[in-house]
Amino acid sequence: MKVFKFGGASVKDAAGVRNVAKVLSHFAQDDLLVVVSAMGKTTNALEEVVKAYREGRNAKPLILALQGMHAMALAEVAPADQAAATALAASFDALKHYVAQPVQHEEDRDYDHIVAFGEVWSTLIVSAYLNSAGFANKWVDARKIITTDARHRAAHVKWDLLQGNCATHLPSFDARPHRIVTQGFIGQTEDGSTTTLGREGSDFSAAIFAYALDAESVTIWKDVPGMFNADPRKFPDTKLLAQFSYKEAIELSYFGASVIHPRTLQPLQRKGIPLFVRSFIDLAAPGTTISEATDHDTLIPSFIVKPDQLLMSITPRDLSFVVEENLSGIFKLFAKRNVRIELMQNSAVAFTVAVDDTPRARQLAEDLRGEYEVRWNDGCELLTVRHYDEATLTRLLNGREPLVEQRSRNTARFVLK
Repeated sequence: MKVFKFGGASVKDAAGVRNVAKVLSHFAQDDLLVVVSAMGKTTNALEEVVKAYREGRNAKPLILALQGMHAMALAEVAPADQAAATALAASFDALKHYVAQPVQHEEDRDYDHIVAFGEVWSTLIVSAYLNSAGFANKWVDARKIITTDARHRAAHVKWDLLQGNCATHLPSFDARPHRIVTQGFIGQTEDGSTTTLGREGSDFSAAIFAYALDAESVTIWKDVPGMFNADPRKFPDTKLLAQFSYKEAIELSYFGASVIHPRTLQPLQRKGIPLFVRSFIDLAAPGTTISEATDHDTLIPSFIVKPDQLLMSITPRDLSFVVEENLSGIFKLFAKRNVRIELMQNSAVAFTVAVDDTPRARQLAEDLRGEYEVRWNDGCELLTVRHYDEATLTRLLNGREPLVEQRSRNTARFVLK
């Protein structure tokens, strides 16, 4: 079994849905499980439905607009599939019924229940088109397979239930190849409440299915030819990272690179399942392979820039040493305000951190002022270079004087004004 994941950009309209079939035609003899995200901007539109519902406004016009868009896409790609049209209409009716009821649940639970419809609609359309195009498949509700806890919008998977769920709910096939179309991003509690998996949830879903099925590989299909060593919009002459390890991908993600989220990589790493990032626009493009192999990790430096950083210096008002007792209280405040530290450094009497410049971070500074003197530089930039050399650093800094500089054997980090 190969697991393929197609994001919203790849199925944003009828042409995108047809292109999915074109991609899959190159794997006509393979067993495939295809994970599909919501179409285009559907999730954003459903977030507006959530907002209207929670505020007591009429959400039906928003839903009808989405219904028209999805019904039109289905009519374009699979006009003769009455079963799919009936299922799509029934799903929209279920959403209309839900928002017609008084608000009964906490906001995050309503969010998950409403937003999850987007993935259901897109997969009904993709599955119907593939069947009409001769690419026989079976539609599966991912919620029957991925059981989670009740942490809505960031649910945790109950890994011990996956095998049993697969045995119970995955369809049987009369002949090979076996092809399944299912949703990304969504799961379900044991009592049947819909949940979502949080950031990069569809990629994570693909990894969950691969883990459960001992898949041969996972491929994430994107509109770029693979992963690059830097953002092409910020750096000239970027290079394709043809191959790197799970560990390197997790490091890059931690430092802020737009690579695969660590949650996606961890289940694949546990079973040694390689992850490919390939272009659905250009199937001849080489793509990127992420696997256990580490021999390519250091070949190409990677550059990560995080703008809009607040460089905050925290000093005890009595000028006592910054020791573990101080740091414990400071970290508790960071956790309470949900402010992530991007870089930290301490001297005898000052603890310095770089954080995203947000209202939460500014409020945190006010919280600290009771016991500490707090000063900051705003408008800073955090530059991280993996596998650096001096010539590269000189070129990147270009005469700029860092406010903070840190180096390890593999990573150099600079806060720049």
